[in-house]
Amino acid sequence: MVFVLQPMLASLEDASLVDPALVYEPKYDGIRAIVEVAAGGNPVRLWSRLGNDKTTQFPEIADALAHWGRSRHEGVVLDGEVVALNDRGEPAGFQNLQGRIHLKGNGKGRRLSNPSNPSVAFIAFDVLRDGPADLRDRPLTARRAVLEKLFAKTGSPILRISEQAAGDGRALHQQALSSGWEGLIAKRAASKYVSGKRTSDWCKLKIHQEQEFVIGGWTEPRQSRTYFGALLLGVYDGGSLKYVGHVGTGFNERELARLMHLLKPIAVATSPFTGKVPTNERPHWVQPVLVAQVRFTEWTADGILRHPVYLGLRDDKKAETVTREMKKKKANPKVRTTPKQKVVRASSTREVVRTFRSAKTADFDRRKLIDQLRDIEASRRDGLLNLPGGDTLRVTNLHKIFWPKQKLTKGDLFRYYVEVAPVILPVLADRPLVMKRFPNGVDAAPFYQHRAEAVPDGVRIETIKALEQRPQIIGGDLKTLMHTTQLAAISQDPWFSRVQSLKDADFVALDLDPSAGASFQKVLDVARWIHDELQLLGVPGFAKTSGSDGLHVYIPLPRGTSYEAGLLFVQIIATVVAHKHPKEATVERTVRARGNRVYIDCLQNILGKTLASAYSARASHYAGVSTPLSWKEVDQGVRREDFTIQTVPARIAKVGDLWAGLAASKGANLSRVSRYTPKR
Repeated sequence: MVFVLQPMLASLEDASLVDPALVYEPKYDGIRAIVEVAAGGNPVRLWSRLGNDKTTQFPEIADALAHWGRSRHEGVVLDGEVVALNDRGEPAGFQNLQGRIHLKGNGKGRRLSNPSNPSVAFIAFDVLRDGPADLRDRPLTARRAVLEKLFAKTGSPILRISEQAAGDGRALHQQALSSGWEGLIAKRAASKYVSGKRTSDWCKLKIHQEQEFVIGGWTEPRQSRTYFGALLLGVYDGGSLKYVGHVGTGFNERELARLMHLLKPIAVATSPFTGKVPTNERPHWVQPVLVAQVRFTEWTADGILRHPVYLGLRDDKKAETVTREMKKKKANPKVRTTPKQKVVRASSTREVVRTFRSAKTADFDRRKLIDQLRDIEASRRDGLLNLPGGDTLRVTNLHKIFWPKQKLTKGDLFRYYVEVAPVILPVLADRPLVMKRFPNGVDAAPFYQHRAEAVPDGVRIETIKALEQRPQIIGGDLKTLMHTTQLAAISQDPWFSRVQSLKDADFVALDLDPSAGASFQKVLDVARWIHDELQLLGVPGFAKTSGSDGLHVYIPLPRGTSYEAGLLFVQIIATVVAHKHPKEATVERTVRARGNRVYIDCLQNILGKTLASAYSARASHYAGVSTPLSWKEVDQGVRREDFTIQTVPARIAKVGDLWAGLAASKGANLSRVSRYTPKR
């Protein structure tokens, strides 16, 4: 049997999620495979997209195909993806196939999967030949009908057929978001199969970006890291290798050692990149022959990868063919809808990103991470925390008491943030953080830190130029959350804007700060009055305890709203409430002038100012948490001391994420304030 067919390739382009001319399939994150099964099931061959024989690397798939093919009187050629499976038998990420890619030998006698709990599968999504008939000139829908007849019932859990939705990909897209898929493939239903060609008839709709990069070198490791610090990556541009960034996360100790074993023999004295390569540590250069698969969030304006994560090496793509994948935007794209269908649009890109991040965060084994933290704390020594994706973080002094009254430790703070990661990380995503550090617990003097210093690989930093040019830590991923906790930043204090639009506020907040003689009941009263005014304006509001003595009311803003406009809006609301209730509320900035009233503070709504985020732990004497409340709870009354790092995880499990609505809201219509007539 000789390999003769090359796979059809998809372009990275925009496409509507509702289009009767398209069908939608998951973009499986594995190894593309053309499968040939001869009549009677013997022989079977799996070919990569470069024509490399992958049969011996996946003997259980070859055996299953052979068994399926025994009853066939004619051969067949299929197109599909070899994927790793998780413990639930669902397709997992490409990095989970790394142990298979470099297997050698004929595979005889090798039993790599437990039949009752298989680790890999072949998912077919096209059929190219059925016996002597070449099906590539037929439309996709016709080929799909043949495939379903052939392969829908294989009798094997590791031989599958792809999911597909015709005309409407929204449900699959939501499933992709919630399941952490790489993306979707949108295929023109009438498309013919064009071997070896990349065509816009098939479009990759990626939820996050991922592609191959050439390894041009490595850097010396820092601190406790072994073997190397980061891989230096590039793409070919006009025949020259252009540097596009370095990746220092996504490796475990075993992969670091394997890569070092591969890199040293191809080391060279000079850089393979054109132009200077900026590195923090000493670089070492290699021949540009190895190709790595890397996931990242976006390209910067100067062509550098943002937040890259190493997934694994590829042996099915030649280094010299690796170029930057450019997403094509269609001019004036029109959304097609079928009868009785309505296109549902996200109110902004950030909602899609946040939903995805939250789903991905929930996927990791929080219990395993918590058990690690308990073990490290019990040892009373420093330790290396193993994070999802093979990353690590050194943690220290977990046994140190942070809240003396409750005898809660730094380890307790770590475990709290692991528990609430699925809800707090979307709140922090893309926002510069200001750290108020308590290295000796809540009874000792803290200090503020704005500038990022000695940050480990994998923690996101950006140079913030809005106020002064300085590197700051940016929130939104687990390692960053763990790193700020390691620095004893008890609370998470993000900006009101994101790095993509620093001068536009996403929301404004009214900080209700009780004077010494004001009870929390009075704080709740002021919050209710603010809510009354917002309701008169038809403006959404979201309340949360401060985690200390007060309460915060947040108001979402439309995209593109300046800090100045948001500040003016809340100042009007605060002034109206203080005017109506002068004995209970005030906007007086002078402490002496406040008496025993609740001060409605609007001055955090300024570029660079922060408040403790929702679900943030606080350095209050009762180990409080800034906890979202329903307005029903505000009306009925609550005790602020009931919301602590010990109680809030169970509350979230019971009532859900009450803060999610803030990000999903379209924002307040600020023009209504010009027609605002307060009622007495």
